[in-house]
Amino acid sequence: MSEKNIKVLIVDDFATMRKVVRNLLKQVGYEDIVEAEDGVMALKALKSQKIDFIISDWNMPNMTGLELLKAVRADAELANTPFLMVTAEALQDNVVAAVKAGVNNYIVKPFTAEVLNEKIKKIMEGINK
Repeated sequence: MSEKNIKVLIVDDFATMRKVVRNLLKQVGYEDIVEAEDGVMALKALKSQKIDFIISDWNMPNMTGLELLKAVRADAELANTPFLMVTAEALQDNVVAAVKAGVNNYIVKPFTAEVLNEKIKKIMEGINK
């Protein structure tokens, strides 16, 4: 499977940010993209279709990115899904919490298509080894 053929789930409570990430993904060749506005909706999407990669915001109502990450890692069927956390602040405590919870990588806003593509490639290479 070519890495560009993966289905990517974007989770963010701001529609504008989801659109920005979607556009960045399209710029670097990812076409199969689904969106969720919070962790609760993301889990529904993950249960109803095959998602290959999760890009999730940290701060969201209903269920945060960290709570979503923990839920994904605790679910046997979803546990190995690559997870990229998006955060506005690179707080050391947040990074440590995300790493402990099993995040594959994180990215700090704002970011470019190149940075996003590099992070995804790095994660996918790490998984496909």
